Amino acid sequence: MAGKVRLAAVELPEFGMPTVQPEVPRATYARRLAALHERMAVVGLDALVVYGDREHAANVAWLTGYDPRFEETLCIVRPGRLPTLLVGNEGWAYAAVARLDVEVKLWQPLSLMAQPRDRVRPLADLLREAGLDRGQRLGVAGWKYDVADPAWLEVPHWLVTTLAAFATPRNAGDLFMDAGTGLRIVNDADQLAVFEFAACHSSTAVRDAIRSLRPGMTELALSRAMGLTGLPSSVHLVLTSGERTALGLASPSSRVIREGDPLAVAYGVWGALNCRAGFVVADADGLPEGIRDYVGKLVAPYFACVAEWYETIGLGVPGGVLHDLVQRHIGDPFFGVGLNPGHSIHLDEWVNSPVLPGSTVPFPSGAAVQCDIIPATGTPWFTTNIEDGVALADAPLREELAARHPEAWQRIEARRAFMREALGIRLKPEVLPFSNIAGWLPPFLLDPRRAMTAA
Repeated sequence: MAGKVRLAAVELPEFGMPTVQPEVPRATYARRLAALHERMAVVGLDALVVYGDREHAANVAWLTGYDPRFEETLCIVRPGRLPTLLVGNEGWAYAAVARLDVEVKLWQPLSLMAQPRDRVRPLADLLREAGLDRGQRLGVAGWKYDVADPAWLEVPHWLVTTLAAFATPRNAGDLFMDAGTGLRIVNDADQLAVFEFAACHSSTAVRDAIRSLRPGMTELALSRAMGLTGLPSSVHLVLTSGERTALGLASPSSRVIREGDPLAVAYGVWGALNCRAGFVVADADGLPEGIRDYVGKLVAPYFACVAEWYETIGLGVPGGVLHDLVQRHIGDPFFGVGLNPGHSIHLDEWVNSPVLPGSTVPFPSGAAVQCDIIPATGTPWFTTNIEDGVALADAPLREELAARHPEAWQRIEARRAFMREALGIRLKPEVLPFSNIAGWLPPFLLDPRRAMTAA
């Protein structure tokens, strides 16, 4: 178990960057469709319409490999026939990116305003051709669902009213996103390798921001130092300093970063997000006089909590155990922990979370999980933050990941060793850190050579 928490000299290793980009094979998408068919049969659905748009693309992208860029999209799933993918003008060519065998059809109202509408057919006709019929048990999956109300639909009104001519649809988002049984909660070796690739880029960008930080830079200049790669984003880049940190999720601006400022940076791409926060100082003497106990009052108890979180999570651990652990460490209102301290991650930054009071939902093999414990104090002490991702994998999945993606596996093993030997955090064998800054928390951002340890 982790020992006494302290601030110490820590050399963050160079874990390396991927030289190849993993992909999810086409055969996997066929298996996903088959699994969806099975799940539909279990819950009694004859047909399913999956909605996606730029902000909410994860379900349809998981199923087909296609993600809408400027438009909305619909994927109609009817067991026994090829799925139909409806796209707008600009999705027509891009739909070739799909990894699932689908019938692509153009429905121009999905396109942006003022674009051509010269080939519009009634949506109901297209849905009928895709296999929808009156009296079917029909599900709709968007991007949320209400556990208590299956009739609650968050997809556009035009879709709901059109589907009502066929049947009264129920919300089927839980097929993909339920915290315990959702199809996107469990990932295979290839999908995990894709997420590890993403985490290398997002975490290294956050690390480079901290290493490049200098008073007198603007927030925009600091964001340029992150070497952003252009991988598809799961969230807007967050980079705030000084009084702007109160905005929480704001993007970088032309504000000049000053010594003594609080600062936060978070960068997320499909499958990964990393965040760090602290003060633009070299040591406690650079802090305002009233908060020079920043490390002892906030950072040390927070890091002790995070260290135990890392050492506790594992296969079969109920989400409620992590919730109670965090409450025991930093449940005092001062810390302001209001959101779930841990959640599943996928192409979207937040899928769902079993980390709730009294939750008995266990973490399965194949889960991709964020350590996401946010102390929003709302005080001059600001915050401190470690947000990184891990995967949970039983022995067969670990063996497959190592065999199919040896480069990623080498980095994972090196991160585990760093967390154990340098930070004093001893992970269970099934816990696989994906971040190149896993567990690394320098509270004084102008001296990143010193970080918190539990050694």
